[in-house]
Amino acid sequence: MGLRSWWRSRSATDAPAAPAPPTEQDVLASLNRVNAMLSDGNAPPVVTSRVVRIARTINATLPRLRNLGLGSQEAYSVVATATTYLPESVGAYLRLPRQWADTRPIDGYKTSLMVLVEQLELLAGTMDSILDAANRADAQALLAHGMFLEAKFGHTADGGPDLSLNSPT
Repeated sequence: MGLRSWWRSRSATDAPAAPAPPTEQDVLASLNRVNAMLSDGNAPPVVTSRVVRIARTINATLPRLRNLGLGSQEAYSVVATATTYLPESVGAYLRLPRQWADTRPIDGYKTSLMVLVEQLELLAGTMDSILDAANRADAQALLAHGMFLEAKFGHTADGGPDLSLNSPT
């Protein structure tokens, strides 16, 4: 058996399967796990309200991910935020003793709570921007369709549709 034939047989049988990309249900399940972490960890309202805002934005964005393009950076960011970034940030904070996390500075004058709130604000702003981009894509499609209709059917001088019987279509 030569090196080439050995390599072909080895690569054909031992190739690891790539994991399937997360589905919409996986994303929602991850958000539900974060919600359970907040409840179980007795998270302060300032944290819970920000996580709820992020989760709502992700929920609103999920149906529009196809409009952003399959495999787009924005779609990846939404999925990664729900399945990795958000759970890791919240989990790291909740593993700390509450009194210590909320009162002891860890980064200059910032407590763990302040650091987490900054991270959540960054994630919220990013998710808002992505939702806006997805909505703008829908709005651009509406404008493009309007331009098509205008080109196809034309307008009269007063701006309304030309409904005369003599107009060519």
